[in-house]
Amino acid sequence: MELDMGLKGISVVMKYLIFIFNLLFVIVGIILISVGGVIKAEYANYVWFLDNRFFSVPALLIATGVIIFVVAFFGCCGVVKENYCMVLTFSLLLIVIFILELSAGIAGYVLRDNAEQFLVGKLYASMDHYNATGGSSVVWDNTQRLFGCCGVVNASDWSDRYKQQGERLPVSCCHLVVQQWGGDPCTVRSGNLNEPGCLGALKVFVAGHAATLGGIGIGIAVIQLLGLVFACSLTKNFRKRDVSV
Repeated sequence: MELDMGLKGISVVMKYLIFIFNLLFVIVGIILISVGGVIKAEYANYVWFLDNRFFSVPALLIATGVIIFVVAFFGCCGVVKENYCMVLTFSLLLIVIFILELSAGIAGYVLRDNAEQFLVGKLYASMDHYNATGGSSVVWDNTQRLFGCCGVVNASDWSDRYKQQGERLPVSCCHLVVQQWGGDPCTVRSGNLNEPGCLGALKVFVAGHAATLGGIGIGIAVIQLLGLVFACSLTKNFRKRDVSV
């Protein structure tokens, strides 16, 4: 009798904790979907410079956020019905989500540490398509204007690839679009030339977003361990109650 009362008291406490956790869980899901969506949209502006690895991490966070809503449903229903199988399913799904979040976090930090290595090849490859039909020209021009840069390492990257144009560079390599006012074209000798290459600025931009993904993934995974402990404890209590009946 005393054992039953003790288990019942513990279960009530755990039920309230799970309810609170599920509320926080839904908020976490919204955060993951929002952060993943925003960063994926930011990366989409530089699709010519990034490979699929940079898009897979935010996509994984978005997918995890969506799964969280399903998991929260199992958690709430299992607690309300005091159903051992549903709470057990909830606990197992929490483990899966924990692994997904941890994987996304680790992948984010790997991308941050290797951002320059991943970028260099894609940047040079995209320069070869600058005058071709497609979005390479737009992406390069927007990048050079936004970050005030020119080429990968410096302006000579463009000269090496388009020698038939002489010293002429993309207009976006200069601070002002001088050609619109009938002035001289943008060249390596222009006084308003963007001297820094774009690699450094893009590395900081991409690595910063990758670190955000990594921090959120690992941070939420660590916090989620607390909810996993609650769920496993509640599952254990329901199991003991069912056995004692």
